[in-house]
Amino acid sequence: MKLSTTLFTLSAIISATSLTSCHHKDLLYDEPLTNDIEVVFDWRNAPDAQPNSMALYMFDEESGVPLRYIFTGRDGGTINLPFGRYNSLCMNADNTDWAVQQSTGDIEQFKTITTDVHVLPAHQIAIQSLPAGRADETERVAATPGMMWGHRVDGFEFRYTDTHKVLTMYPVEAVCHYTVDILDVKNIDALDEISVDATISGMAEGYLHGKGIASPEKVTNPFILIGNSREDKLSAEFLTFGRPSQPADDLTHTLTIYAILADGSKWCYTADVTDQVRDAPDPHHVHIILRNLTLPRNVQHTEGGAFNVDIDQWQTEHINLSL
Repeated sequence: MKLSTTLFTLSAIISATSLTSCHHKDLLYDEPLTNDIEVVFDWRNAPDAQPNSMALYMFDEESGVPLRYIFTGRDGGTINLPFGRYNSLCMNADNTDWAVQQSTGDIEQFKTITTDVHVLPAHQIAIQSLPAGRADETERVAATPGMMWGHRVDGFEFRYTDTHKVLTMYPVEAVCHYTVDILDVKNIDALDEISVDATISGMAEGYLHGKGIASPEKVTNPFILIGNSREDKLSAEFLTFGRPSQPADDLTHTLTIYAILADGSKWCYTADVTDQVRDAPDPHHVHIILRNLTLPRNVQHTEGGAFNVDIDQWQTEHINLSL
């Protein structure tokens, strides 16, 4: 009788334990693994920005694997996110045909660069035929970027117990505005067209989103100068990634002008603008000013054909375009 009672009691304990164990597993299985959070893009640091869409990358701190979300407009919205701890990157997702993204699975090396340029934009001149422009042969010629904003937030923790979680990002401009004015241009009507090709060397190749800085590699960026015969000047506005991060002490910036005259002759002018770029008061808004560029009068404007050049060759002049 005692043995029967003992066996019955042991059996009851085992049964109760088994039921409790099964019930516990059911609870774990029923618990959600994800939930909604609100994402807010706060534009206090770039109030004039009007991107049409935004991208958000959530990098899981344990796995390092990013989840990507796209938002229409610039304000943000709701996303469904697995519970965990994240480091996040945001950037605009519109107007990015110019962009090439690299190392997108590594938040520290996530980089945006631009494509190679094989011909200059105004006159479709082949890069390989140019006499100058790059600081050295290792410096590729790359397109200028479009507008880009971004921001990083680390340590965003999302737990099962959170009822209303908000992730706020504060995007800033990730590119630099460059303006070039060449004043007092002599014989500006000798130009074949109002548009003139130009390049600037020693610019950063791209932007490291996770670090919020320009990449260390350097490229040459082409751009177009627009002539104004009434004011005798050439002007341009374009975007760059700025100077490379950790630039070498001997990094130089050469501005090169490729002028094609109405007689078909080709003239290449170079100027060292390193001081103006390096010492700009605001590195995100650089204004380069040069003066006293003298273009030769072309053959059709010269009496007796005194000006004689080979129109198939570039005539190169290394000149000091004074401030």
